[in-house]
Amino acid sequence: MSSPEDQGRAGTAFVIVTGMSGAGRSTAAKALEDLGWFVIDNLPPGLLFAMAEEAGRVKLAADKVAAVVDVRSLAFTTDLNAAIEELEGRGVRVRVVFLEASDEELVRRFENVRRPHPLQGDGRLVDGIARERGILREVRANADLVIDTSAHNVHELRNKIVAYFGGDNRPGLRVNVVSFGFKYGLPVDADLVVDCRFLPNPHWVPELRPMNGLDSPVRDYVLGQPGAKEFLDAYEEAFKIVATGYAREGKSYATLAVGCTGGKHRSVAMAEQLGGRLRDRGMEVQVSHRDVGRE
Repeated sequence: MSSPEDQGRAGTAFVIVTGMSGAGRSTAAKALEDLGWFVIDNLPPGLLFAMAEEAGRVKLAADKVAAVVDVRSLAFTTDLNAAIEELEGRGVRVRVVFLEASDEELVRRFENVRRPHPLQGDGRLVDGIARERGILREVRANADLVIDTSAHNVHELRNKIVAYFGGDNRPGLRVNVVSFGFKYGLPVDADLVVDCRFLPNPHWVPELRPMNGLDSPVRDYVLGQPGAKEFLDAYEEAFKIVATGYAREGKSYATLAVGCTGGKHRSVAMAEQLGGRLRDRGMEVQVSHRDVGRE
């Protein structure tokens, strides 16, 4: 029998998908299955080690095993932490993916399917969501990858999972660079936040106002401002240090949020530039623009 110790020496990676009820765990599981992963849904945390052992016994691909776990166990956090410690103690590298969504979006989704929240009991839907957030706070804080699905439909979430897990499994940091507008709120899945509001706003230039940061006149205007290039140079060097530290700590994913007032001009142009520079350093980078077209 192939033990988790044997798998660990071969570089086993075991993915745990968890997060808020209604945030898309089942969609993520199906996307992983379509990519050829061996996935078990709704697995109690106490059985994670047994699943890893069984995966080794039947000689499944060591880096394509995932379990979806949820919060219905009252001892969820304790059980999950203990299971992760046991797996890592046997040489299995565990990666935790946490799916998140806003309270408003979760309420809408539950109301659409006319189902109660698993933790609401005799209370309201929002009570169940609040209770779940409290239980999951520590798990979310320690997750390797947090995905906010508030603005994603099932197809967009599936594409995001494919982007993260459908590659050639090269080692290294995968970076999601996302532009946003501060007036619409910070992206909840951001690991790092860059503020571009120190640059003059193209919104106040009449001919540039209808455009966005993907248009060359806006891009040239933003990058031509005093401090823009110096900021990009400095942040690129700073992120190199951060990425090295993430790799040392075993973190595989990072979301870099680049913000301006409305998420239309400055942040878009700067996000594209940062994404390109990080790619040139050999990182696997996705660039997306959360708030373009929102006005």
